[in-house]
Amino acid sequence: MDVKRLNDEGRELWNRKAEFWDELHGDRGNLFHRRLIEPTVLQLLELHPNEAVLDIGCGNGALARRLAEGGARVTAFDFSAEMIRLAKARIAAGSRSIEYHIIDATDEAAMLELGAGRFDAVVCTMTLMDVPTIDPLFRAASRLLRAGGRLVFSTQHPAFNSNNPIFVQEKEDRAGVVCDHYAVKLRAYLDLPPVKGAGAPGEPSPHYYYHRSLSALLGAAFAAGFALDGLLEPAFSEDDAAASAGLSWLNLWQIPPVLSGRLRLA
Repeated sequence: MDVKRLNDEGRELWNRKAEFWDELHGDRGNLFHRRLIEPTVLQLLELHPNEAVLDIGCGNGALARRLAEGGARVTAFDFSAEMIRLAKARIAAGSRSIEYHIIDATDEAAMLELGAGRFDAVVCTMTLMDVPTIDPLFRAASRLLRAGGRLVFSTQHPAFNSNNPIFVQEKEDRAGVVCDHYAVKLRAYLDLPPVKGAGAPGEPSPHYYYHRSLSALLGAAFAAGFALDGLLEPAFSEDDAAASAGLSWLNLWQIPPVLSGRLRLA
């Protein structure tokens, strides 16, 4: 895999559609962020006032702003200059400042320039599946954290929401009542190549997704000196399914599309 070529192309794609994603997420994030990602990340993070927190792959800053509102001293970065420009534009007057940087999460040296042992916590939300190599990120995070620090991540659930999910709808006549059943079907899990996929309906261009099995994802963290001590698998609710129609994650209330975890330095 040509990591540099894929990463450079990914940066170009995200710069090109940054305004679309900024509008999609707004100040508080899209539905996935508000219902599945932010609640589980905050639960695992157990944020304390005045902690120094680093947000890796911050996008338009939705989570960074939420952390700052919670009293954290937030540093955030993204490899897309356009995303950082838009994140800075969304800082409300009078709100706690956020230190933004343009840094590539595959560049270990650039991340370490932020300061070894500087942070109480690192968060990385829905970025790992967008990065062609994650080893530099975990190695840098292990050195950026203070003793006892933690790294909280969220990503597409490798077992269910990988590079090749197929949504399935079936109808069943159950004693005269026609019922709809929804499922997700996978053809592969252990070894999938990078693919371009649509992150949201109507976006200007697809971007690369990098599937990693659970053993590959967590193995990279373990190799960098982390131990897993918290794991959540958020899904939409049965009420969401009852109010929804058609093929979407809203109807798959028994299947989590997101995996959130907490890592601590071993």
